[in-house]
Amino acid sequence: MIQFDAHPALYRHWRLTVSGTTATLLLKVDENAGLFPGYELKQNSYDLGVDIELRDAVTRLRFEHPCVNSVVITGSGSGSFCAGANIRMLAGASHHHKVNFCKFTNETRNDIEDASAHAGQRYVAALNGTAAGGGYELALACDHIVLLDDGFSAVSFPELPLLAVLPGTGGLTRLVDKRHVRRDLADHFATHEEGERGQGALNAGLIDATIPRSQWEAYIQDLCAQQPLTPDKPAIGINLEPLTAERSEDRLAYGLVTVDIQRETRIASISLSGPAGLAPQTAEQALLQGANFWPLQLMRELDDALLHLRFNEPLIGTIVIRTSGDSDLVSACSRLLNSNGPHWFINEVRHLTKRVLQRLDLTSRSIFTLVEPGSCFHGVLAELLFAADQVMMLQGVFEEASDQLPAATISVDDSNFGTYPMVTGISRLEARFWGDPEHYRETMSLIGRSLDAQSADQAGLITRRFDDLDWEDEIRLILQARASFSPDALTGLEANLRFPGPETMQSKIFARLSAWQNWIFQRTNATGAHGALPCYGTGERPVFDMRRV
Repeated sequence: MIQFDAHPALYRHWRLTVSGTTATLLLKVDENAGLFPGYELKQNSYDLGVDIELRDAVTRLRFEHPCVNSVVITGSGSGSFCAGANIRMLAGASHHHKVNFCKFTNETRNDIEDASAHAGQRYVAALNGTAAGGGYELALACDHIVLLDDGFSAVSFPELPLLAVLPGTGGLTRLVDKRHVRRDLADHFATHEEGERGQGALNAGLIDATIPRSQWEAYIQDLCAQQPLTPDKPAIGINLEPLTAERSEDRLAYGLVTVDIQRETRIASISLSGPAGLAPQTAEQALLQGANFWPLQLMRELDDALLHLRFNEPLIGTIVIRTSGDSDLVSACSRLLNSNGPHWFINEVRHLTKRVLQRLDLTSRSIFTLVEPGSCFHGVLAELLFAADQVMMLQGVFEEASDQLPAATISVDDSNFGTYPMVTGISRLEARFWGDPEHYRETMSLIGRSLDAQSADQAGLITRRFDDLDWEDEIRLILQARASFSPDALTGLEANLRFPGPETMQSKIFARLSAWQNWIFQRTNATGAHGALPCYGTGERPVFDMRRV
């Protein structure tokens, strides 16, 4: 079972050091520490385990070292900064692992860009060796790319000519959307495996500087020194303690999040608990709670649960989300997050929440949210309603329940109008009412009101409502019908319906590049018996079906 929690003391592939306002992430891959047997991580190539550590480091720097304003990503100086995703790993991995590996790697690169945009942490790719494939894609996620000018080090995208696949972690999109490399130059670059060195790479816009070894250290130090300080951030933040969870074959139980697996119906039920006590009144009180601050703990646990389902439970096709707790306490926490945005800790919690909700949006599972008595889909947790493919709400109460809970309500607040945008840059409510701006504006008038099932239905905030007599049978039939459909068709259906409206670089990466990579991974030209991936390194030339589809 793949686990996604990590800590610098246990890293096998990265060395994280912090000196003043500069952090350094040194990539020194342990070639014998792959996640699976059958390959060695040579030339600083990576697999999922390397990216799990990188994701942890990027998040940890934001919470534990908020004063850091420059992060240098560099290699071990062995001539290869990073050779990209390990080819033997890709050749031997299952299809679902390859696709989810690319998606997770994309999300981790997006985390780097989010840290630059919203935490004032500028990333510098110090390429002291060749950056090939995913290694160059990692560099493209950074703000500034410096290449060693030694006549040998290069940047390259060799995937298409050598492996018959794409630079799958956003590389092509970032070339033209982010770095504004001319289309014809990008086409030439991505079809020549040798790539570009020194001045050629600089002339094409592939890097920002090429520096000889004699000036290397001084240039990197000066570049970091130019980064402006972010005001009002302490030198030391909070400790992100490792997550704890009781794990069994069909259950994951964290502190606030529980996942129950029903294998016969291929359903994962995710239950989220509201705050256990009074919400902090100020940002400083929230900071004192550290990693136990309710929204932070909840989102870290939910994030881990989603990744577990993606990688370890490929047959689970439906996620059913429930909440329980005091709606007033949830609303109070939500108001605290909304009203203290400038505070560095609250800012980081909000952006982590945004990234976790985006991971939910991008998870290839059918998502249903059930609103029942005792639920607390208010404020920030109401985002789980609008992230779902369908929302079912009970009208009234369960008449025969032994613990009679009040009828379910939902409510919206400022959280639901842009605080936690999707990868498309708009809120989930705006996406819900895309093309109907008047209805979207009318929803704003509902801020702070507790809506019962009938009112929520009339406002367009839920899909269907049922009474006590019909609830159990209707939910069962809906979920049974979903489970009978083709999972491939459902993935396409959901991905096309969830993201109306504008495109961003992020949405292009997931909706366009990743979808094409998914398709390419299934084609014989890449993964067939005589495809490029299995043939790589054997001396045998791949055999391509030359029909264009």
